[in-house]
Amino acid sequence: MKPDIPINPEQRWEWLKFQLRLRQTSLAQVADELQVTRNAVLNAKYSPYPRMERAIAKRLGLSPVEIWPERWNADGTPVRQRPNRAEKCATLQPRNNYRLQDSDSNAIAHRQMAREA
Repeated sequence: MKPDIPINPEQRWEWLKFQLRLRQTSLAQVADELQVTRNAVLNAKYSPYPRMERAIAKRLGLSPVEIWPERWNADGTPVRQRPNRAEKCATLQPRNNYRLQDSDSNAIAHRQMAREA
C-alpha cells in the first residue's frame, strides 16, 4: 500500500523526516552513510538532487518517483533541466579512497541506479 505522501513541499519534507524517525534513522545518518555534509542532504528539500533523493527513498523503502513525482520520470530517471550533464557517482576503491566517474549517458546511468535501489 502506497502511503499518503503530502503534495505540499514543506509538508512533504516534514513527513519525510517523521518517516525516517519512525525507522530510527535521520537525514544526518543518511549524510554520514554517503560521506557527505548534512547540507548536501538538505539540498534535496529545495532542488532536485537525484543522489540524495535515491538515498532517502531507499531508507524509506520507496522509490524516488513516489516521493517526488514532479522530479522523476516513471522509468526511474530524474527530470533534469540540464540533460547532457553527467551525474558523478562515487565508486569505492581500495583503502576506502573514493573516485568520481562521469557516466557516459545520464539516462543509462540513472536507469541502472534505479534498478539497484
